[in-house]
Amino acid sequence: MQRLKTRPQFQAAMAGGTVSRTAHFALHRLGLAPTGAAAASPPAPLTGPAPLPHVQGPQALFGMAEPPGVWMGAMVPKRWARRAVTRNTIKRQIHAVAASFESQLPQAAHVVRLRATFDRKQFTSATSDALKQAVRAELLQLFGYAVRRSGGAAAMAAGAPTAAAPQPAPAPVS
Repeated sequence: MQRLKTRPQFQAAMAGGTVSRTAHFALHRLGLAPTGAAAASPPAPLTGPAPLPHVQGPQALFGMAEPPGVWMGAMVPKRWARRAVTRNTIKRQIHAVAASFESQLPQAAHVVRLRATFDRKQFTSATSDALKQAVRAELLQLFGYAVRRSGGAAAMAAGAPTAAAPQPAPAPVS
């Protein structure tokens, strides 16, 4: 899994749309085309300084020389997590949970964004085990929704377990 590093990469991934949401987090995704699809179109002649051709679009930001793979970024604004230690703890949790779902996620650029604050009265310590467990549980839920929406059946066929909801037992046939 590769990490998003530049502002244009984050902006492009967030422009791709929201895939899933929980009370505190939102997951944004920008699908990345395989290299064959990008290479199939002829390059436009350049006549001077101009933005990238629309054919390349935002995918040019992700170094498409090799297979696209999964890109991940974590956005934890100071507005929702005042202390740096809290922001860093949440980012570590995001990347750890994302790594456990890497094989189930589609080849795309993903951004997990904190969209609400965790109550400081309930979680007084910035690195308390209670906060880490709450963040991890919500991230597991967030990625579980995203995997189901992106076709968890394809990941299941490949042998990867998904966090899908249990299916009801079939009714007996008489």
